[in-house]
Amino acid sequence: MRRIFSASVLVALVLILANSCKHEPWVPSNFNPNPEDTTVTSSSCDPDTVYFVNDVLPIFASSCAMSGCHSAVNPQDGVNLTDYFHILSTGDVEPGNPNGSKVYEVLFETGNDMMPPASSGITLTADQRETIYTWILQGAANNACEEALCDTVNVSYTSDIHPILDLHCLGCHSYPAFSGGGIPLDSYADVAGYAASGALIGAITHQPGYTAMPVGTAMLSDCKIATIRNWITEGTLDN
Repeated sequence: MRRIFSASVLVALVLILANSCKHEPWVPSNFNPNPEDTTVTSSSCDPDTVYFVNDVLPIFASSCAMSGCHSAVNPQDGVNLTDYFHILSTGDVEPGNPNGSKVYEVLFETGNDMMPPASSGITLTADQRETIYTWILQGAANNACEEALCDTVNVSYTSDIHPILDLHCLGCHSYPAFSGGGIPLDSYADVAGYAASGALIGAITHQPGYTAMPVGTAMLSDCKIATIRNWITEGTLDN
């Protein structure tokens, strides 16, 4: 009986230890399957704060979450970078510790572990890496802010339109990546031509007959859409 009892205890201990070694992804204490329900939105944007919805999600959506990579459908290596919860859980984000967060560490890998992969033609800028770093360092919150000032009258391609496209679109729609359906938006001429055809405003307003842009994430803010619309109405000036 003693041998049987000892064996049973041993088996129980092995099971306990095995379960304790399993890696469990970090889950926010206020997790809700619908990320929109947990987003904390500020009435204004603090220049010293990095906001997930405004600053971080567009980087992942444009550079990582496309089909065949880290989209919601068959995500590569099980890493889904399309929304807040999945970025934290499958990207192994440790709030407050960027260097211990896999989704940040891989941005500096080389060879086959490099992200985005060299074959994609996509490279995150130093500013984009710094944005992700600071967001994690500040606690990786599911936060957003409202643009305090939305000037849709005095619109400049250089100051207003290009920055919007750079944040939300150029991860896919730039040379040499061209993963965005072969539609480059690197240069003024490319953007102006796409705008003149009606395709740009059709895509960003999710009109029938156009592929909704940005892919896999929320529609651009009303302010950004109004800014682009006015630029087109005023003649798509190269200013």
